[in-house]
Amino acid sequence: MGLAPRTLELFYDVLSPYSWLGFEVLCRYQHLWNIKLQLRPTLIAGVMNDSGNKPPALVPRKGLYMSKDLPLLGQQFQVPISMPKDFFGVILKKGTINAMRFLTAVSMEQPEMLEKVSRELWMRAWSRDEDITESQSILAAAQKAGMATEQAQNFLEKINTAQVKDKLKETTEAACKYGAFGLPVTVAHVDGKTHMLFGSDRMELLAYLLGEKWMGPVPTTQCARL
Repeated sequence: MGLAPRTLELFYDVLSPYSWLGFEVLCRYQHLWNIKLQLRPTLIAGVMNDSGNKPPALVPRKGLYMSKDLPLLGQQFQVPISMPKDFFGVILKKGTINAMRFLTAVSMEQPEMLEKVSRELWMRAWSRDEDITESQSILAAAQKAGMATEQAQNFLEKINTAQVKDKLKETTEAACKYGAFGLPVTVAHVDGKTHMLFGSDRMELLAYLLGEKWMGPVPTTQCARL
């Protein structure tokens, strides 16, 4: 018998384009490495507040750097990232609390759809410069991901329930307890030890910790997903 799969937790928020990069890499490798990937929708604002960190957009030089960094990373990772026209409005004003509550509801009741719905929300916000804050926008993303309209409406109606709010808060607190100060955060459970890795640029180190082969952000055996 082979070794049991190692558990990886990915804490992410669709407000974070770097989370999208890490998400796609791990989704590609989940079938190539001996891992069990757990997607953990998290509120980045809660992580920032708890750690005392600031969004990159609040630091002018970081914001300028992101505007140049993300298009290059999108090419390298083969993820169609495009900066929103109203970058500061998307990052600082609108937020993603409803979208992340929706994903939390999906994770609780239909986890098999979580990957696809998360991707469609990123596609709207960070590829097509579309809204992800309004109810109809969230529904459109869920439907494009293949979710039945009635089911998507059911999840949308649950985003203000105590159960969903508490679950998102619990997941965000879990990320903070691991030491998160931003997103994405990947937590690897290997040989009885826990390793917290920040960012989408630690995947080669993750492979090392897992004893797996790193084949770049787009492994050669991976068919195009996007």
